[in-house]
Amino acid sequence: MPIRLAVPNEIMPGERRIALEPGVAKRLIAMGVEVSMEKGAALSAHFPDAAFEGVTLVDTPAELYKNANLIFKVQPPTMEELDMMQPGTVLVGFMQPHKNEALLQKMCERDITTFAMELVPRITRAQSMDALSSQASIAGYKGVLMGADMASVFFPMLTTAAGTIRPARVLIIGVGVAGLQAIATAKRLGAIVEAYDVRTATREQVESLGGKFIDTGVSADGEGGYARELTEEEKQQQKDVLAKHIAQADVVISTAAIPGKPSPKIISKEMVADMKIGAVIIDLASEGGGNCELTQPGETVDFESRVTIHGPLNVASQTPVHASEMYARNLFNLISPFITEAGELELDWDDEVIAKTVLTSECEVKSERYRREEVTK
Repeated sequence: MPIRLAVPNEIMPGERRIALEPGVAKRLIAMGVEVSMEKGAALSAHFPDAAFEGVTLVDTPAELYKNANLIFKVQPPTMEELDMMQPGTVLVGFMQPHKNEALLQKMCERDITTFAMELVPRITRAQSMDALSSQASIAGYKGVLMGADMASVFFPMLTTAAGTIRPARVLIIGVGVAGLQAIATAKRLGAIVEAYDVRTATREQVESLGGKFIDTGVSADGEGGYARELTEEEKQQQKDVLAKHIAQADVVISTAAIPGKPSPKIISKEMVADMKIGAVIIDLASEGGGNCELTQPGETVDFESRVTIHGPLNVASQTPVHASEMYARNLFNLISPFITEAGELELDWDDEVIAKTVLTSECEVKSERYRREEVTK
């Protein structure tokens, strides 16, 4: 059966991304895929309907889903959307199964085969499919711009007729994709940049971007590249060293997020109380509750009229053009290897990427991380 791909308008408030862009649409059509999209679905990402040559435009989601056997989305589907999908449909997007048990069960009841982009394995072959990384790079970039905008100081050193202005001190907590992009962006803006991560193996990455790695004297590196559990004494030593650097920073960008789990609390209320008057915290881990004890996701907090704590949500959506382009390519790179010359979808369930990215199939949860018995605990 030929692939009939459907791309709906994202209805979550504030979501400006779209799961398809003109270049990817053209490549899919060339492979024999029938592509349909809801009218105006890409306007929030600044792509006009006319840019999607060869794509069939439909008026309503019901019409869109009626004949689709493959669906690309950014945000998880709603219950109403699942009801409109045909049994056996393949749905690809962010699913957030840890947040909605009822939605996960509904996917099984409706016999929807879902691939969760947050489950793409971190292996070399899957780098081009890693949507978490592509969207995190945008968050790191935007987070620094937010910090620069809200800061009470210049980022770069300036020599003026009124004297020399010292550069801002920026601290990046968490050296993943978002953290590395934040380091690079803050350096480009002229700030003095320090970075911290529990994995000392990230030191070389930090220094390659011109940042200074904060060495707490404790190594959390364990077997296989994973962090080991620290002793209480080691945790206190880390906290004490980090607190000194937080107190000296003009802007702190925290990025330590764990997909499917609450964000670790790294910045305590006491640390915030010791910060400079006018200092800013941009908590990019707000989706998981935040790295700071005082973070209120989606809000900006003024702590005792001295420190501003900003907890932005869905940051990647603030740069919808490039976010959509990268995300659409992630989806294409995941699915295209399994499109036959006849334009049909033949999934290889023995393929490591497919096996680890699938969430539901054949009316049951297939992901080892989100088995029904684990979700319902």
